[in-house]
This record gives sequence, C-alpha cells and structure tokens, in this order.
Amino acid sequence: MSLTVEQVMDLAPVIPVLVVDRVEDALPIARALVAGGLPALEVTLRTPAALDVIREMAKVEGAVVGAGTVLNPAQLDAAMEAGARFIVSPGLTEPLGKAAIAANIPFLPGTATAGDIMRGMDMGLSHFKFFPAETSGGLPALKALAAPLHTARFCPTGGITPQSAPEWLAQPFIKCVGGSWVVPKGPIDPAKIEALAREAAALPR
Repeated sequence: MSLTVEQVMDLAPVIPVLVVDRVEDALPIARALVAGGLPALEVTLRTPAALDVIREMAKVEGAVVGAGTVLNPAQLDAAMEAGARFIVSPGLTEPLGKAAIAANIPFLPGTATAGDIMRGMDMGLSHFKFFPAETSGGLPALKALAAPLHTARFCPTGGITPQSAPEWLAQPFIKCVGGSWVVPKGPIDPAKIEALAREAAALPR
C-alpha cells in the first residue's frame, strides 16, 4: 500500500532516526519499534549496511521503512530498490526534489530557511523536515518561519529529546518529530527499545 507523505507523518508522533551498523540488528530493532507503536522507521544511509538494513526491516509486518540522509537521485533509486517507502534528505536540491516527485514517493526534504521552504513549495511540496532543528534556532525559529509559510507542515529533527518533544508537538504546524533517542547507542536491547518506543508513541500532539 502506498502512502502519502502526510500519512507517513501521521503514523506516530515520532519517526525514529536510525543509524544501524550491523544487518543482524535490523530485524530486532524494527520489531521492537513497531511493537512499541512507532511504525515509520527512517534508516539513514550513513553506514555501509544501510540498504541491506532497509531490506531486512521491510520484512517486518507493520513497518513502514524509509531512507534518510538521501543526497542525490542515485541514492534515491538505490533506496527505493531496497524497499524504502519514503525518502528523507538533510537538504533540498532541485535534482533530488524532481527525482523524488517523478518517482511518486513520499519525500521529506530538509529545510532550515524561508528560501529552502519556498523552493520546495515551488516544486509542489508542502511537508518538510526542519533540520537541524535545535541548532537552526529551535522552536522560536520554526514558529517564525511557519507564520508566513502557513500552509507548510513540518517534522523537526536534530537535537530533539523526550523532554522537549511535547513542546514541539503542541504546535499545529508540526505533525511529528524525528528522534534518535528511541534506539540508544550500544548493544541492542529490544525490550528497552520497545519501552522507549511506547513512551514516544504516547506523546500528545
């Protein structure tokens, strides 16, 4: 079943941002996150294993696996071939934006300025990642951007914590946040991941 970018963002208050080094960790991580109520999984293309991790996680029932840190059309194609159902990028370029739109895949491009968002809107996009959220001015900056660009909707990512997430999610222009805290660094502990996912999935919005 294909989803729109809005439907992906509506799946849960938090999209886990995952940096996975070992393919064998893919299934336990995905199962724990989905069991905890976080079905949208962003696997960043920051490790050599990332595409194989996407392939493995896509086997988990209920998981909607996407690719993050997508930088160009070639990576977009590779991610889709691996089974990615949505695409997240740290920034917005015309080649990547046009390729994602042509591929008809949900696309969440990174933006940090009014110019970024306006370029995306010119392409017909309406949903954006605000990245890096905290170091780009945090919630005050996004509030200032969202006021004139009032039709845009956002998934802030970068520096957001379980403590700060509720304040972000309370804003009407924010549909979800990206978070890396649900899969702590170190050895994989599925019970801990599921517990953190359950807490994240229960965040009000």
